[in-house]
Order: sequence, then structure tokens, then C-alpha cells
Amino acid sequence: MIKKILKDQKEYFCTGATLDVSLRKKSLKQLLSVIKKRETEIAEAIAKDFKKPLFESFITESGIIEDEIKFMLKRIGKLAKIKSAKTPVFHFKSASYIVPEPYGNVLIISPWNYPFQLALSPLIGAVAAGNCAVIKPSELSPNTSAIIAEIIAESFAPGHVCVINGGREVSEALLDEKFDYIFYTGGESVGKIVMRKASENLTPVTLELGGKSPCIVDKTADIDLSAKRIVWGKFLNAGQTCVAPDYILVDECVSAELKERMVHYINKFYGNEPRYSSDYARIINERHTARLVGLMKDCSIYFGGDYDEKEKYISPTIIDSPSWESPVMNEEIFGPLLPVINYSDLDAVLDIIRNRPKPLALYLFSKNRKTERKIMMTVSFGSGAVNDTIINAGSAYIPFGGVGSSGMGSYHGVKSFETFTHYKGVIKKSNAVDVNLRYPPYTDKKLKMLKKILG
Repeated sequence: MIKKILKDQKEYFCTGATLDVSLRKKSLKQLLSVIKKRETEIAEAIAKDFKKPLFESFITESGIIEDEIKFMLKRIGKLAKIKSAKTPVFHFKSASYIVPEPYGNVLIISPWNYPFQLALSPLIGAVAAGNCAVIKPSELSPNTSAIIAEIIAESFAPGHVCVINGGREVSEALLDEKFDYIFYTGGESVGKIVMRKASENLTPVTLELGGKSPCIVDKTADIDLSAKRIVWGKFLNAGQTCVAPDYILVDECVSAELKERMVHYINKFYGNEPRYSSDYARIINERHTARLVGLMKDCSIYFGGDYDEKEKYISPTIIDSPSWESPVMNEEIFGPLLPVINYSDLDAVLDIIRNRPKPLALYLFSKNRKTERKIMMTVSFGSGAVNDTIINAGSAYIPFGGVGSSGMGSYHGVKSFETFTHYKGVIKKSNAVDVNLRYPPYTDKKLKMLKKILG
């Protein structure tokens, strides 16, 4: 089946149909229409997979995709145009231009934590750039994967875009095939497999991975507002967000106040018993729940720590001062556990961050502009925010992507179009003039003249 689908897509791409910008716009408009029509069904499917609140499903899944499609529709005509370029004087008489060219047939492998958004967001760029695409959604969110397949079938010809559902064996079979580009979102270990497979065919890749994203709170921060925004960003989707604050580094002068205010906002957002809150999601499955419970062992729990493995429930939990060697500080948490570590010397803390794997995100809460500039300019991370969390991943106006072990390549907005585009440079030489300077025999006079031209 996979070989037949790829054969059909390659044949469809070779017809040149996707080079027509009007077809790309029509396809994206149809996708937008179907998504808007089925918003409730999308939210219900996601809720079936892990009880995600309907409000969260809209703002982080279907709503953000609708906004991104609208963004792209306004710009696709300009982005797809052939662009003139300057020509060096020694190429006289010539004209240069750049052709935005689609790669061809692309594979998008998406994860379960934001199953709708992370399948469709890269697709927008792929379609806008003129590619054909195969989407492989996660098998861990089967209800969402099923509705993605229905929406794609309703929006695109199968030769243009299609969904292939299945487990690990399907992913492996897809990676054995020759694609022109691979876009993978998920964990580092599988990311290495994807890159290794892609290298066999010299296929370019974008890897959106994860990592331990630090959140720094200094003594100049608005502590109450910082606590509010950290709690929202950390416990959104029960912490199952690749850019969620993984741990807090807080100035010891304000640590007690920050923890007290975070407890206040946890109670305010989710009530005294978060397990009964309709606004609090569940862990995706029992295996991940057990892993998170294991990370809490031997930790000093400041707040929370309740769990029910069968119900896939873990309460919002604050962990007090874990050691840097503890398991909770040496793997991406990807759940509702929030370690808090005090610091007295910011420079020492920054050295620790720089010596750890580069994170996907970094958050700073501070009113000190010198501190802001210092951290933003000297610490390497994928993307970040000052005085907030998560919002850096929800803007079409800035690129989003990892660096080092947190990934490679980026997307969102214009960058999504560029990611799935090869920019083909062309120089067109005039036949009216042919300067003999470049042709043998080479003489001292020619060399002097060339040096004079090049200045």
C-alpha cells in the first residue's frame, strides 16, 4: 500500500499540478473550511485520547492551525514568485533570478501530545511551497489520527496529500522509502533513527525534538504574575508540551514567594482536587504515567504529588530543590512535575545551562534589561520568551525550532514555506555581448584587467 501511495504521489507531482499557486491556495482554503466545519469533532477526538479541555484544544490545536492557514494564504503569492537578484559585474552582460522550487514528495511524522496541530502545521508550509505530502500521525492518539485522515481526504486529492495511520512498523516502512524531505516531531532517540534513515538517501530533514527547557526567575520579576504565567504554561495539557518550562531556577530571595504564589494559582485554575477539574488533562497512557511517577521517587514534594496510574492522572506537582544528578533533572519530564531550584549567583546558573544539552526553549522572568540581553545573547536555545511561557511556539511571525540535541531546522509562518522550498539560483547570459577576458590564452594583461574589475 505504501509503495502504491508513493508512486501515485510522485506521478501527481510530476504532472506539475502543484506548481500552480492557485491550486495551492484552493487546497489550503478547502482545508481551512473543513477544519472550521469540524472544530467540535476535532476537540471531541482529542478529548477521547487524553481528556484535553475543549478550550485548550481550540487555542492550541484547531484555532492555531486556522490562524496559520490564513497567514499563509495572504503571503503565498509573494513567497512563490520568482525573485530577481543582483549579478556580479564580471558576469556582464547577465541577469540573475531565484526560483522557489518545491522539494517534491515529503514525509511528515507527527507526535501525540498536540496531535492535530503538529500534524497540520508543517503540512501548511509543505502545501504552500508546492509539495505532495504523506502524514504519519501518532498511533498513541488514535481518535485524533482518525479524524486527521478524514479531514485530509476531504480536503486533498490522494495524489496530493494523504494520511497513513499505523504503529511503529508503518513508520519504519515509510522511512525505508525515498522521500525528498522528512519533517519529524518527537523525541531525541527516534529523531536519531529518522536522521540515520534519511542519510541513507541523502534526504534533508527537519527535526523538532525536545529537551529540558529552563525557566529563570530573578529578584526583579513580578512574582505574582510570573507564578500565574508559569503555572499556566507548565500545566497546560498536563505538562505534555515540548516547550513547557521543564524546571525553574529562581533567585533565593524570592523563591518562597514564587512557590507560594504558584500553589495559589494551581488551586485557582484547577481547584483543590484537580482530578475533578474539567480544565485539567490526563497523561496519554499508563506507561507514561508510570514513568512520571518513577521520576517523583526520592524527591522532596513541595506541593501535589497525587497520582492514579489507572486513571492516567498526576496532579500539578512542585518538586523542591532536587539535585542536578537526580533522574528528574536528567531527562525531559514531559508531564506535570515542576522542579524548583534556588540560585544565589546567576552567572553560575548560566554556566550550568550552557554545559547541558541545548534546550528547545528558555524563559526569563525579569524587569532587568541588562539581564535579559545577557541571557538572550549568550545562552543557546531554540526559541524563548521574556516574562511569559509557551507563547513563542504560537506565533507565525517568528521561526520555531530546536538547536543541537533539541532539533534542527525551523518552521511557522514564512519559515514553513522556506523549510519546504529549494531556492534555485539561475543566471541568464546575454548573447549580444561575449567578453573574451575569461577565455584562454590567459595573459598578464588579462589578469591585470580582471584584478582591476574586481577592485
